[in-house]
Amino acid sequence: MELGDYQQRSRRTAEYPREAWLAYPALGLAGEAGEVAEHAKKAIRDDSGVVSPERREKMAKELGDVLWYVAQLASELGLDLDEIAETNLEKLLSRQKRGALSGSGDDR
Repeated sequence: MELGDYQQRSRRTAEYPREAWLAYPALGLAGEAGEVAEHAKKAIRDDSGVVSPERREKMAKELGDVLWYVAQLASELGLDLDEIAETNLEKLLSRQKRGALSGSGDDR
């Protein structure tokens, strides 16, 4: 599935208060990303860093929720996921070419 197709199709399930058009998907994204991180933490703490098939399945579901919120936030901002992905990959490939993948800061 193409990201743009997912973005368009997922809009059919976007039911939240219109007055919270920005806050709702942004906060949802943070919450779902936190759930992914929580699974990673528990794998480290409880399972010596091993990701069991059960945990992998749970993380896949949470990553799906992350994707849904990313798609809704992009849609609310009038952005296209395909373009976001392409621009991000171009940025990362440029950093790699310049030996600047490591470090911090958006403009490296």
